[in-house]
Amino acid sequence: ILPMTEATTLPISVNREKLLAAGARLVLPDHADLLRAFDKQASTQLAASLGIAIPKTIAVANTEDPQEVVRSVSFPVVLKPVRTGGRPRYANNPHQFKAAFQDLRSRCSTILIQEFVVGQGMGYFALMHQGELRAEFAHQRIRDVYPAGSGSALRTSVAPDAAIRSASLAMLRALRWHGVAMVEFRQNEGEAPVFMEVNGRFWNSLPLACYAGADFPALLSETGDIPLSTGYRIGVRCRWLLGDFRHLVEVWKGPPQGYPEPYPGRIETLFKLLSPVPGTYHDLFRWSDPLPEAGDWIHLAQRIFSRHTEQQPVRGRTHA
Repeated sequence: ILPMTEATTLPISVNREKLLAAGARLVLPDHADLLRAFDKQASTQLAASLGIAIPKTIAVANTEDPQEVVRSVSFPVVLKPVRTGGRPRYANNPHQFKAAFQDLRSRCSTILIQEFVVGQGMGYFALMHQGELRAEFAHQRIRDVYPAGSGSALRTSVAPDAAIRSASLAMLRALRWHGVAMVEFRQNEGEAPVFMEVNGRFWNSLPLACYAGADFPALLSETGDIPLSTGYRIGVRCRWLLGDFRHLVEVWKGPPQGYPEPYPGRIETLFKLLSPVPGTYHDLFRWSDPLPEAGDWIHLAQRIFSRHTEQQPVRGRTHA
């Protein structure tokens, strides 16, 4: 069983004994270590204890008064749920902070408030066996689905950055990780990488790793331990077509409220999207098998239609 999100990984982990008794095979760390990885506050504290750079961080309950909390904040900041998913919010001033806090308090019980770290999003991808490395991969983001930094739409394979590799392996070994994981950082040129979070699951940009020769699903499906595999092709480009379209939509909408960095230009982004680079692979599209790409767009259309119908007012009858 290969869970793909936190929402599916956690219930599978909780019920692992029942699944194993039924004949299933799982590749997961101990449940307590899984919870540490998925808890952004706990993983940030672990990184700090290992000497890894972290952003200034505070965690507050959603019952706290934002008027009081904002007094201990230095702007700009990022607000995010401690344990659940969802996009972060940004704030450059007290007014934006209160709006972001109010939005998040309805979605989570604890809110993580971190200083905004300038730099590029960087990730290290690994397959671990009981805390020891068995396969690795790294890529450089060219375009993100959300330009503020979330999910890559276009990326290229690169050799792992030495500092990020060292910090990531320190985290995964401390977590006694078993299975696949992505460790995410932000890094400004010439400065130490700053830890962001651990994603203890497969990542959306997985097809690039497979095209480059780091076939994590195949390696994970092997029975038992496997030899160390660190070789893959550098310079392979891969594009998520729908993700690139969503990137364009996000650029056209403009930066999120409170986002403190420069945002991509609309015309420049449109030109780049319409100028594909020969040799680029696609996450879902192949001429020999076009249906996954079609399914991705159909699924988006279904989600938009469902959201639209849910927002329509219900028309009731009037009775005399």
